[in-house]
Amino acid sequence: MAEVQKPVQAPQAKAANKDVNSNVRGIKNASIVILVCFILAVCIYLFVFGAGVNFKDGNNANAPLNLLGTVYKGGVIVPVLLTCLLTVIVLAVERWIALGRAAGAGNTTKFVANVKEALKKKDIAAAEELCRKQKGTVGAVVFATLQKYKEMDKDTVLEKEQKLTSIQQTLEEATALEMPSLQQNLPILATLTTLGTLIGLLGTVLGMIKSFQALSASGAPDSTELSTGISEALVNTAFGIATAAFALIAYNFYTNKIDNMTYAIDELGFSIVSTFAATH
Repeated sequence: MAEVQKPVQAPQAKAANKDVNSNVRGIKNASIVILVCFILAVCIYLFVFGAGVNFKDGNNANAPLNLLGTVYKGGVIVPVLLTCLLTVIVLAVERWIALGRAAGAGNTTKFVANVKEALKKKDIAAAEELCRKQKGTVGAVVFATLQKYKEMDKDTVLEKEQKLTSIQQTLEEATALEMPSLQQNLPILATLTTLGTLIGLLGTVLGMIKSFQALSASGAPDSTELSTGISEALVNTAFGIATAAFALIAYNFYTNKIDNMTYAIDELGFSIVSTFAATH
C-alpha cells in the first residue's frame, strides 16, 4: 500500500502563520542584584574609601586627606546608601535594555500610522506584516488582536456585538500579558526613591548626634569628633539625595516610555474595533 505523504508547508506560509512575540527579557530576581550590589558596596567602602592613602599617616582612624576619606568617615550608613545607589544604576540599565527590546524596530508613531492606514484599506494582511516587522510589545498585542479579528470575520454564529466584545477582550488580555514584563523592577526603583532619602536622613541624624556629643564634652570640644560627625551627616545627605534623584528620574523616564506604548496599543485597538464595526 502506497504511503500517503503529508503536504509540506512552504517557508512563506510558515512565516505568515508565525506569531509575533515581544521577547521582553530582564532580571526577574532583583534580590540577587541587591545582594551583589551590597557586597560590592562593602568592598568599595572598605578598600577604596577606607584605603590608607586617603588618611593622615595611612590610618583610617585619622583625619581624611581627600574626598574619598571624607566619604569613608560617613560611617556604616554609607555602604547601605551605596548599595541603594548601585541597585538603582543596575536596574536602570536593565530597564533600558528591556524596554529597548520592547519598543521594537522602527518608530512607534510611524508604525501606528502605517497600521491605521492598512486598516482603512481593510488590508489585514498588510497590518499583520507590519506587526511582524515591528517585533515589539505594540506589534505583539496588535497582531494577537488582528488574529481575533480574522477569527470573528469568519464566525457565522456570534452576533456583531459579541464579536466586538471578543476582539476587545483579546486586546485587553494581550495587553495584560505584556504589562508585567514591561513594569518589572520599576516598583523597586519607586521604593528606592523614598528609601534613599530616608536612609540618608538617618545617617544625617546619626552624624549630628556625634557632633553634639563632641560639643557637649567637658572642656574644649574634640575637633576630630566634631568634624567626623559633620562629615557623616553631610556625606549621608549627599548619598541619599543622589540615590533618590537618580531613582526618581529613572522611574519617571521608564514609566513614560511604557505609557507611550500603552497609548499606541489603545489607539490601534480602537482602530481595529472601529474597522470591524464599520465593515460588518
